[in-house]
Amino acid sequence: MKPISILFLVLLTSITTIAQDISGQWNGILKVQGTQLRVVFNVTQTENGISTTLDSPDQGAKGIATTSSSFENSVFKVTVSNLTVEYEGTLGSDNIIIGNFKQAGQSFPMNLSKEIVEKEKIARPQEPTTPYPYYAEEVTFENKKAGINLAGTLTLPKKEGVFPVVILISGSGPQNRDEELMGHKPFLVLSDYLTKNGIAVLRYDDRGTALSKGDFKTATSADFATDVEAGIAYLKTRKEISKKKIGLIGHSEGGLIAPMVASQSKDVSFIVLLAGPGIQGDSILLLQQKLIGKTAGMSDEVLQKNELTNRKIFDIVNASNNLEQLTIDLTNSITQALKDNPNPQKPAGMSDEDFVKLQVNQIASPWMQYFIKHDPAPTLEKVKCPVLALNGEKDLQVPPKENLDAISKALAKGGNKKATIIALPNLNHLFQECKTGSPYEYASIEQTFSPIALTEILKWIQTQTK
Repeated sequence: MKPISILFLVLLTSITTIAQDISGQWNGILKVQGTQLRVVFNVTQTENGISTTLDSPDQGAKGIATTSSSFENSVFKVTVSNLTVEYEGTLGSDNIIIGNFKQAGQSFPMNLSKEIVEKEKIARPQEPTTPYPYYAEEVTFENKKAGINLAGTLTLPKKEGVFPVVILISGSGPQNRDEELMGHKPFLVLSDYLTKNGIAVLRYDDRGTALSKGDFKTATSADFATDVEAGIAYLKTRKEISKKKIGLIGHSEGGLIAPMVASQSKDVSFIVLLAGPGIQGDSILLLQQKLIGKTAGMSDEVLQKNELTNRKIFDIVNASNNLEQLTIDLTNSITQALKDNPNPQKPAGMSDEDFVKLQVNQIASPWMQYFIKHDPAPTLEKVKCPVLALNGEKDLQVPPKENLDAISKALAKGGNKKATIIALPNLNHLFQECKTGSPYEYASIEQTFSPIALTEILKWIQTQTK
């Protein structure tokens, strides 16, 4: 589950009438699923009222004009129609505006002050701090197939020596080398733990993300697999790395990619699949939507309607081999779904036409098409190296029973007798100890990575690298 993106991209003009003067800079912190974004409203008094511009310093956006703004009877209102953004708050006697920021039908509390507002420091007790008790080096390596350079961090137990190594492969969406999401840095925690215990680790920014080059938007899981191959080639040039003890650890989509590489490369001596898919992508998405929706309190009737709609969409994608025709078919299907559902879950203020385009572009993207169609079983059948497959029993994104069973069967069918399959109690998709497993819990949980899961991973890797 990806954090909600709050984007300020459109410049529009704003002038409305007011009864009072609140000229100046008003500062707030927008908290969205573990992410904190500074928001600044710059209010200027004019002859006809006020003019307001908007800054989002953390996104590098400044001077964005709003569609409308007003301040009457102590109530400050701002809208950016094309982004479906609204803010409304009431000015109190303490010179603080208490209000809510709304976007895409969701509301988030956000207060404004003329004082500079600092982000809250989120408690993440497992996150390591420098100086580290091991050697860390910023590195770059080339994916010659894609013609791009990738940037990452190589950590070694000591600067000198020869060590077993793992490459960390992130989940879906553009991730940095720490797989940073919801205020957590799971790959930083995992890397730190393994390196302290004698295992070297290479983690890197996804292509087109942070310091890595390339285009993330046009890439599929198969393309990302070539990035991993490039990482292996780089590690083989390092004198500190044991060439016969190179392993892969893939989380979520990374657990789809690791078998792709291992099935083709004799250089991979073992793989760890953390919440890795074992069934076809469309089936995972249907299960995911149902489980997350149920946990969020959606009725069985709504869940059934959503499943029917999504099945039709996935069937269209699975049958397609032409992008132009796929776009037409998806547009017709989603348009009809909107007609059949008078209260669709779409952003307030967004036209049906724009909503349909948004959905079609997402579903018809190279990555989504590939994921929907891809069945990992044939690839898993070709994996001959040792495999550890771990899932949290409360994982709602890659449900453990269906996926672990499928992984186990595929490996066995291919004759792999070196597989260890484990479902860990009370852990979610991020391997946090949790209550429900809902993605909406991720940010509120202080723990980044369960010590039980870390121990299981380390013990198994140590067995493979003796």
